[in-house]
Amino acid sequence: MTLRVAIITDDPGWHGKRLREAFQARGVECLFSSLQQARIELGRTVSVVLPGFEAALPDAVFVRGIPGGTLQQVVFHLNVLHILKELGVRVYNDGRAIERSVDKAWTSARLSLAEIPTPATWICTDRQMTESVVQREAAAGHALICKPLFGSQGQGIVRVTDCADLPEADAMHHVWYLQRFIPQTDQLACDWRVFVISGVAVAAMRRSTSGWLANVAQGGTCQAALPEGELKQLAEQAVACLDMDYAGVDLMRDVQGNWWVIEINSVPAWRGLQRVTAVNIADALADDLLAKVRCAEPCEALR
Repeated sequence: MTLRVAIITDDPGWHGKRLREAFQARGVECLFSSLQQARIELGRTVSVVLPGFEAALPDAVFVRGIPGGTLQQVVFHLNVLHILKELGVRVYNDGRAIERSVDKAWTSARLSLAEIPTPATWICTDRQMTESVVQREAAAGHALICKPLFGSQGQGIVRVTDCADLPEADAMHHVWYLQRFIPQTDQLACDWRVFVISGVAVAAMRRSTSGWLANVAQGGTCQAALPEGELKQLAEQAVACLDMDYAGVDLMRDVQGNWWVIEINSVPAWRGLQRVTAVNIADALADDLLAKVRCAEPCEALR
């Protein structure tokens, strides 16, 4: 029987196209679908109606994007993923994994609890308390990075050296996430992105910039790197502690040569990485998901 996969996205773009090609090359029926057009139906049975799969749910769902919106809308979108999993659809990454990684505060807490090195971090909802953290860190000679609690691709990140650098409350949705800045030795700011699939680091790249933010979306330049040694070990441990099918893990190295896990992305882009690695990322992701679908034990549906 032909397997059917839904790629969840409202903007397929380059990544969606690569994934669909990979699934179709493996004989899989593959359609894009939108959580914004999905529907939950509760009665004597529990069901989800996905656009393109109205007659029957797909065998698997590949989550390429979670739509933004109000808190209620975001909760609804995640509930669709939770229910799909309960109904026996293989969700890749599932809703719980996305919840654990999309919230930078929770990610940092999980990393710390697992004793995986991650920079000192403070999360505050009070401006005065936030300024106290900045003043204390500045007095100790540390700069900070202020990030949106939910965000990606380096958007909204600010380097903070004194209280005047702190964004206004509205810009941060009244939550300041502060992470100690990792100083580096050379003139280039660098970080490393490691792509982990099914617990194994399959590809890596070094991103660099003459500024202080090396994200590809912010102009960082990509160079090939080997996923080996401590870089590989920490990336794999980070993904394991969040129990994810796959992820992009960002790491930095300080002037003493110590590695630090900065972020874990549950819906990572890989276009920049694909330019510098021989590993076909879309093929590897498709192979991993299909292997898990074919090996899965039958799941009991909600009644």
